[in-house]
Order: sequence, then structure tokens, then C-alpha cells
Amino acid sequence: MLAAAALALALQATPSGSVAPTSPDHLAVLAPVNAVFDALAARSAAGLDAHFDPAAQLTVVHERAGAESRVTHITLQQFTGGLEPGPERLEEVMINPTVAVNGDVAMVWGEYVFRIDGRLSHCGVDHFNLVRPAGVWKIASLTWNQRTTGCEALDAAARAQ
Repeated sequence: MLAAAALALALQATPSGSVAPTSPDHLAVLAPVNAVFDALAARSAAGLDAHFDPAAQLTVVHERAGAESRVTHITLQQFTGGLEPGPERLEEVMINPTVAVNGDVAMVWGEYVFRIDGRLSHCGVDHFNLVRPAGVWKIASLTWNQRTTGCEALDAAARAQ
């Protein structure tokens, strides 16, 4: 009885199509996501472009304490155009992402923290949708929210992983 209950809970906690954290599919889907974080750190627009589908859609939800959220849709060119060289060190860390794969479609979802020069700037959730044309995973869309409240616990979790 206890084993059946544990199995039922495990099945509820695992999204359909999700893959083991160290499976080849998981690592292959995470590769372009991690490459985007590396490109942000390097402030490399070309590095970002290499991992997005040319028609990718990006959406950010700005959440402000005491105010209504603002949704902004941007093109990949607008996103990469805002990545200017500078002295600040940028770092985005995703915490325990969930990866789901079904054929040539995948999703990566996870909380993140964003640091500038090692100091917490903001946090939220990243949601990457990926497709695999010609055997290469590309980001078809990226949606994230961005807030400055409630980030300290996430930052501690990110530093612990």
C-alpha cells in the first residue's frame, strides 16, 4: 500500500514526457539553454543567435510589487540588440530545471536568478520551448517573468547547487 502511494505521488510529480536529469535527451535539450546563459555572460549577440530559431518569439512579464504586471513581446533582434558590451559581469543561473521531451519538441522550465557583478539583480521563471529541425535543438520561444521581490531564497538555492 505504501509503495503504491509513493508510486502515485512520483507519477504526479513527473510531467509526461519528462526525462531523467542526466539522460542524453535531457543534456541535449539543456545544451542550447546553457549556451544562451554563457552568451549572456559573454555579452555575445552571435552566441545567442546561434541557439534561437530565426523566428523565435520572446515574452517578458515584468512583475512589480504593488503594481500590475506588464507584458512585453520582443523580437530576437531587439533582445540581442540590448546586449551591449560593458564592464559588468552578467550571470543567469537556472535552478533545477524541468525538462520534457516528446520527439522533436521539448520544454525547459525553471526558476532562475540573475546577478550583476555577483550581486542579485532579479529572479523569476524561465520557460523555453525548443524544436529540433535537422537534428539540432533550437529555441523557438522564450518566456520569462522578472521580479525583484522574493529572490533571496532562490539565490541561496542557486548558490547551493
